[in-house]
Amino acid sequence: MQELKGLVGSRIGTSDWIEVDQQRIDAFAETTRDFEPIHVDPEAARNLGFGGTIAHGFLSLSLIGGFYKSGYPRIEDKKLGLNYGLNKVRFLAPVKCGKRVRGHFSLLEIVEKQPHRYQITSEVSVEIEGEDKPALVAEWLTIIETEPQDATTQEMTGKDHA
Repeated sequence: MQELKGLVGSRIGTSDWIEVDQQRIDAFAETTRDFEPIHVDPEAARNLGFGGTIAHGFLSLSLIGGFYKSGYPRIEDKKLGLNYGLNKVRFLAPVKCGKRVRGHFSLLEIVEKQPHRYQITSEVSVEIEGEDKPALVAEWLTIIETEPQDATTQEMTGKDHA
């Protein structure tokens, strides 16, 4: 956690690209029961001026959990990570079917709520390959519990558990 604290205020990672194809959009529609034609009917979506179907905004938002796996620095002493919520979610541009997206993470704040329990606020933006505007931006709050360091580890590293 100490290493991560030194990165507050900076961009800390970028995920791998993920293609948002019609199969992914349809699976999300099935899961959420959101069958708006703009998402699942290519002809209707073309007639609405999008050139084809677009991903659900909430599909784009839900991808940030996976982006975290490949785009966020590993926290060596992490015991548990929990999704705590989101602030300031804004959907800025549609993700057209067939486009690739990836997540960018900036570290805004780390607050120790209890010993070894931290609330981390990160800014996440979902980039659409070849587009100027991101699909979305949001503040993502997570709770991270870390392993306490034993006395031997503290002596070896010179770090305490705070």
